[in-house]
Amino acid sequence: MKKILKFLLTSTLIITTLVGCGSSGAGDNNTSDGNSQLSGSITMNGSTSMEKLSNSLAEVFMQKYPNVTVTAQFTGSSAGVEAVANKTVDIGNSSRNLKQEELDKGIIENIVALDGIAIITHPESTVSDLTLDQLKGIYNGTIKNWSEVGGEDMGIVVIGRESGSGTRGAFEEILELKDQCVYSQEIDSTGAVVGKVESTPGSIGYVSLDVIENSSAKVLNIDGSEPTSETIKSGEYKLSRPFVMATNGQISEQKPEVQELFNFLSSEEGKQLIEKVGLVSLD
Repeated sequence: MKKILKFLLTSTLIITTLVGCGSSGAGDNNTSDGNSQLSGSITMNGSTSMEKLSNSLAEVFMQKYPNVTVTAQFTGSSAGVEAVANKTVDIGNSSRNLKQEELDKGIIENIVALDGIAIITHPESTVSDLTLDQLKGIYNGTIKNWSEVGGEDMGIVVIGRESGSGTRGAFEEILELKDQCVYSQEIDSTGAVVGKVESTPGSIGYVSLDVIENSSAKVLNIDGSEPTSETIKSGEYKLSRPFVMATNGQISEQKPEVQELFNFLSSEEGKQLIEKVGLVSLD
């Protein structure tokens, strides 16, 4: 009798264990179903200033949704908007507001973050602060020497971005200098501007705020205001611009994986990602 009872107890334990394992496995699968069911691809093209955000977003989103592939190219804001207008990509990244002629094509301006335009100089520059008027004078060519703005007697090497750059477009629009800037050199990427200013005595340039964290270039205050998330959000720091992820039609009209990408960006997790790469999230 004892042997029979022992057999029954052992059998019961085995069955219970097997059922428990089965239940655990089903629960795990259900947890990941939402992520595993979303599949497809998302293509982006546009602003070089948005490279850090785009790459970080792609990495995190593909971890969250393993069956979705996100790819990004960086050929400039205008090229990105043109690509989305031609439907050759899903999202056109622009580091400036869209132009009226772009909006007239049915392109939607989806602002996902705010960015400050940092003014940088060679590390050995003795100037720490410029007024907006002084900055404007440097870029329109009326101020040519650092001694005119409290610095040493040295010619100013004015570095800017190439035509079609979203950073250049936003910078010139804020300073009301469209087609009036006098550049010593025009450079075709954000990183290259940083490198050029770091290595060129007397130089000045403008770059996206999120790229200066590991740079040796000197960041200037403008009208006494330091470029930070707080001063940008409050409007105290005047050199700021939107980061736009443009779509051909409303977000609700896009394929599911693109819609989910925007849902992610507006979530708390997405806002943390935006701030982690040095940008300002939207309230």
